[in-house]
Amino acid sequence: MTDEVLISVEGAVGRIRLNRPKAIHALTPGMCEAIVQALLDWRQDDGIIAVMIDHAEGRGFCAGGDIALIANSAKSDCKDAERFFHIEYRMNHLLFVYEKPIVAFMDGITMGGGVGISLPARYRVATERTVFAMPETGIGLFPDVGGGWFLPRLPGRIGVYLATTGNRINGADAKAIGLATHYMSSERLEEVKDHILTDPETLSAVLDQADETPPPSALEAQRTDIDRLFASDRYEDILASLKAEGSEWADKMLSVLATKSPQTIKVALRQLSDGARFTDFADNMRNEYRIAHHVIRRPDFVEGVRALIFEKDNAPQWNPSSPEVVSDALIDSLFAPLAADQEWTPLPELEPNRHVL
Repeated sequence: MTDEVLISVEGAVGRIRLNRPKAIHALTPGMCEAIVQALLDWRQDDGIIAVMIDHAEGRGFCAGGDIALIANSAKSDCKDAERFFHIEYRMNHLLFVYEKPIVAFMDGITMGGGVGISLPARYRVATERTVFAMPETGIGLFPDVGGGWFLPRLPGRIGVYLATTGNRINGADAKAIGLATHYMSSERLEEVKDHILTDPETLSAVLDQADETPPPSALEAQRTDIDRLFASDRYEDILASLKAEGSEWADKMLSVLATKSPQTIKVALRQLSDGARFTDFADNMRNEYRIAHHVIRRPDFVEGVRALIFEKDNAPQWNPSSPEVVSDALIDSLFAPLAADQEWTPLPELEPNRHVL
């Protein structure tokens, strides 16, 4: 186990508290392994009724994964990055199929890897401090950790909008589109958690009683434009629609998209299209692992991390440099199956239990 995630049992609740405050609780391989082991242990423990996931000290719920580890690995043999993706995706899948109710408190920054440990939970609590995003297209990656499953199942074309732009939304937005099941003031969280820890059998009722009406959602107000202008699965068509629109909002979206990796946006569009058709979450995670395996070997990921995270010049030189030169053949290659001994698989403990819609 690691002190980067605090694992405990409080009464009949298994508790997982992220504990890397200086990194906004970004996930490491060790944290994923600890979470997986705890969840597997609690599956067999009749004394555990529910699971709670939150963060300990510091701001934010979880800012993502250990991007530095993945990028440094991508510069060499990619093995450490592949091991990270493999265990993280197994954790995502385990959370998704978990038999006991899980509640995740998305209080503060919830991005990337933080999305992957919250959206699979049965109950997802947002607050006025929630900042939700899948910003991976900005660093040449893609909205993984289950994004291919969750995003296309959001209303209209919101999933495509979030995946391509990487734009941030707040707790009210998250509740409006179903990413959060509940919304409440952050001041009430400790009281609500205490009630759950005291009587986990009433978990659902406690959350429903504490649920508040959030402020109006700016994202919901933009829905008509999003559904119309992000209607296509072809990146060039989305750009053409935004240019033809000519509104201030459309011009802003064009400026945002211009900063993203053209390759990665095309990957995300195909990923969501594929994900919408999957009926088994494991198939989605296998697809995302294939993409991850291939994408980290392309130049955009290392370059994106250099520009936005390491050197912070915010001037990535994408390769290919424009959507028009990102060929269908290139995108096909990034979704290609792996050798049998390289493919992602669920945890052996879960193999007999396929979760089907």
